[in-house]
Amino acid sequence: MKVSRVSEMRELDRTASVQFGIKEELLMENAGLATCSVIARHFGITGKRFIVFCGVGNNGGDGFVIARKIHSDGGHVKVFVLGNRDNFKGVAAMNLNITSLLPIEIIQVETADSIKTDISHCDAIVDAIFGTGLARDVKGIYQDVITLINESGKTVFSADIPSGVSGDTGNIMGTAVKADYTVSFGLPKIGNLLYPGYAMQGKLYTTHISFPRSIFTKDSLKIEINYPPPIPPRERHGHKGDFGDVLFIAGAAGYFGAPYFAAMSFMKAGGGYARLASPSSITPFIANKGSEIVFVPQKETQAGSISLENKDALIELSEKADMVVIGPGLSLNEETQDLVRMLAEKINKPILIDGDGITAICKDLGIIKKRKAETILTPHLGEMSRITNLAVSEVNDSKVDILQKTSKDLGAIIVLKGAHSLIGYPDERVFINMTGNSGMATAGSGDLLTGTIAAMFGLGMPLQEAVSKGVFIHGLAGDMAAMSIGEDGMTAQDILENLPLAVRADREGLDEELREEYFTERIV
Repeated sequence: MKVSRVSEMRELDRTASVQFGIKEELLMENAGLATCSVIARHFGITGKRFIVFCGVGNNGGDGFVIARKIHSDGGHVKVFVLGNRDNFKGVAAMNLNITSLLPIEIIQVETADSIKTDISHCDAIVDAIFGTGLARDVKGIYQDVITLINESGKTVFSADIPSGVSGDTGNIMGTAVKADYTVSFGLPKIGNLLYPGYAMQGKLYTTHISFPRSIFTKDSLKIEINYPPPIPPRERHGHKGDFGDVLFIAGAAGYFGAPYFAAMSFMKAGGGYARLASPSSITPFIANKGSEIVFVPQKETQAGSISLENKDALIELSEKADMVVIGPGLSLNEETQDLVRMLAEKINKPILIDGDGITAICKDLGIIKKRKAETILTPHLGEMSRITNLAVSEVNDSKVDILQKTSKDLGAIIVLKGAHSLIGYPDERVFINMTGNSGMATAGSGDLLTGTIAAMFGLGMPLQEAVSKGVFIHGLAGDMAAMSIGEDGMTAQDILENLPLAVRADREGLDEELREEYFTERIV
């Protein structure tokens, strides 16, 4: 499913009205009716008491439609308006006027204290205060009312997005409603899917509010939920070379786990042949745990990292591989960092650069721009900060925009790791991945991602699809680990052991509940 910015949704509204004659009144009506259908499905309406909080913008207009529908379906509803009623315009004002003609009490809120009794006696609350139009932090009476909503213990339904969540970033604008259910209008917004906003919305539904499919599926909408295609079937008569031959250049003294997890995850996710070029002194220790890996011991620097002396041999070895992974646990040794830059420039195969490899390449990003073969970078926020020369906070506040620009400028596929990782492509497409959990914020988890992406490529997926699938499978393995042992105390080894199960589950087809969770397929 496509995902929109707030400005893109406004343009979809305009297109629906101008090009297709679907007036704003109808779009607002459809939004309110869809929200009521979710209320009826999960809570019931007849005989129950509802409070609808309306701001003075179009989200408030949606709230009036919801209040009318609750009334017509036999519910008891009271509307509280936050702000001056005279500020309603257009279709929002029209719906206020219609609602005013019905036996529905509409009250302008003067103080938060004045509504405490009403909140305590209602059964459920509808949040239609701000929607996606919020541009500044929530303060004053709005903050006080949202605090009351969150402390009420009532079931809360948010219209479009929980009030206080930025529609374009998912950031909390001072404070935000904690909803049990959210119905997004037209398409999910970025803020519906990125943390911390994602954690505020409860179960997410989407209504296309009668938009023609041609406008909400068009190619100019570059952001999507990560829904990668199936993994190709395994050839029954295949041998290990048919499922990928990947060279991992990784490891240094004191960094035993990173090279092991990177190479082993490739095999556990279905890859065939993993070669690991690591310093000779640590190779026996890694081999003791991962004997299935093919080892290529490397000459070392005095610090125990891979020496520049290995350059020509590694370039020659890369010609036998389908892909090369550079970086997990390589260290920041200056000589080894020089080696990374030389390898990235000379290797003519797809390369995936992670961890210390990203630090090395940040000193000369021109190398990535000049490469003819495809490049994948898998930074976390700190590494993305170094790539872009922007503060971590700035990257965090504009993840999608910065990812689009950087992927395009470098001509590279970039996986921005984190809660709901983002996958950016040079053509400015961005995929939001919905698998994964906080238990995966543990040492070695990122190394597993590199191997899982490489495995999807080895299994026959085109590189761009392999990246999306690898991110998805990596998160799914983490979710399966969390289901069995919980998120607390999860280690990279737990995720590794669940990779084969995740691949099998994906091949066999996810159950309906997981599909809805990962692909937000709840359409009303």
